Amino acid sequence: MKNKIKISFFIFISIFIVDQIIKYGFANFDWNVEGPIMSLQLAYNYGVAFSMFSFLAEYLKFIQLALVLAGTIYLYKNPEVFYEYYIPVGLLYAGGLSNILDRFTYGGVVDYLYWHYGFEFAIFNLADVIIDLAVVIIIYKQIKDSKKVNQEKKQND
Repeated sequence: MKNKIKISFFIFISIFIVDQIIKYGFANFDWNVEGPIMSLQLAYNYGVAFSMFSFLAEYLKFIQLALVLAGTIYLYKNPEVFYEYYIPVGLLYAGGLSNILDRFTYGGVVDYLYWHYGFEFAIFNLADVIIDLAVVIIIYKQIKDSKKVNQEKKQND
């Protein structure tokens, strides 16, 4: 069990540091590069996904911190959930807390990956990709576990 905590923390700290280094580079140096499919272009997101709720910009960091605190309390009271999902939990905390730190440091989330091939797509960052990966892992595990439960039910009937 302690091993899962260590792995989750290692995932968290590694991704958090790499993401913050990349964002620092974009925020403080001219790392913009124009490409045919995807460009690296600095942008600040004052809202959440696709700039929704940007009118809450100055409050979002506190709302998001409250959500992280609520999630942490939930995981503390339900350790079996953490031990089942320790990898996506580490990913979610790394991406989420890195984006929250941006709000305190830069006033908004530092985005820099801009997809523009075939259609205009949102600009995003590594932390966003990591959060999406965590959600995909959780959904995959849920589907896999659900199928397993259904198979066991059929065998018992």
